[in-house]
Amino acid sequence: MTDTLLRDTLDRIAGEGRTVKLWLRDDDAVEPTAALDRLLDLTGAHDVPLTLAVIPEHTGTALATRLDDAPHALVAVHGWSHRNHAPTGEKKQELGAHRGEEVVLAELKAGFDKLQGLHGPRFTPMLVPPWNRIAASLPPRLGALGFTALSTFGKEKENAPIPLVNTHVDVMDWHGTRGGRPAADLFAELAGWIARTDAPPVIGVLTHHLVHDEAVWAFLESLFALTADHPASAWVKPGAA
Repeated sequence: MTDTLLRDTLDRIAGEGRTVKLWLRDDDAVEPTAALDRLLDLTGAHDVPLTLAVIPEHTGTALATRLDDAPHALVAVHGWSHRNHAPTGEKKQELGAHRGEEVVLAELKAGFDKLQGLHGPRFTPMLVPPWNRIAASLPPRLGALGFTALSTFGKEKENAPIPLVNTHVDVMDWHGTRGGRPAADLFAELAGWIARTDAPPVIGVLTHHLVHDEAVWAFLESLFALTADHPASAWVKPGAA
């Protein structure tokens, strides 16, 4: 079975009396779609908390109304417009040093206020930078806007100016097929993060519901079936270290 390595890793941890905490972040939500319904139904069926990184400029009351029926869903701030401001030849970035810092911060504050107003108690004051990239000068200033956490991708850096709650396993093959990565690779990668001596306190899985193929949906179903009731794993809300 493709999940054997992860299953064995969790069984070993259970035997040691330990538990691994997992969290799920899904990027680019804007409005209700069939794909979002599928993700909400799947996570709800397995009691997996879901954090949706919502693009503030393009969203509105329709998404808020839909999420009223999904009590397990949280909403975080996904930049402002998910617009690339980097020049040709550079990696895409909205929150870079390509514009005035005050302009970027004003957009983030507008996004924070809009999503907080739309979503109330399910709003979480976390910034998820588009493309997981942010200029180094910005994180120290996020607290003044009301943010309490920043989420990008990869191992969290030490001594960060704001708490980091990153994702670590991305289900998409962005540089190849642009479809789902092989399930065996994803299970092995997740097992690898869990087994690290410097494993994060909460390990994040990153999804993008708008572009999932059937391989991704099948992987998520298998992952949740294995982990949701396993004694050595717990799906938590972001920041639950």
